[in-house]
Amino acid sequence: QVQLVESGGGSVQAGGSLRLSCAASGYTAKMGWFRQAPGKEREGVAGMWRSGTTDYSDSTKGRFTISLDNAKNTLYLQMNALKPEDTAMYYCAAGSGSWRLLDINDYRYWGQGTQVTVSS
Repeated sequence: QVQLVESGGGSVQAGGSLRLSCAASGYTAKMGWFRQAPGKEREGVAGMWRSGTTDYSDSTKGRFTISLDNAKNTLYLQMNALKPEDTAMYYCAAGSGSWRLLDINDYRYWGQGTQVTVSS
């Protein structure tokens, strides 16, 4: 069993930045960030294999950066140039399923989520 604890969410104006953190209690082959806005399905934001390979959704590519500190076993999501449409609950996930990095079905462990609110 892997426990994930997110932190770093908050409220920011459009164009601002936030960094999310996710501390993991165990090791899995891949980790990722997902988000869910009210009334919408949970979607993949960014994913990363421990080997270093990453993937991003089209809406966050170029603005968000996922990284992993292996020594601390902590996943990060640096979010820049935030937009109101980025407002959502953000979840950290960990797993070791298929080659996909942004599919929710490939992740077994989930954090409790951290809220990100971007105002215009």
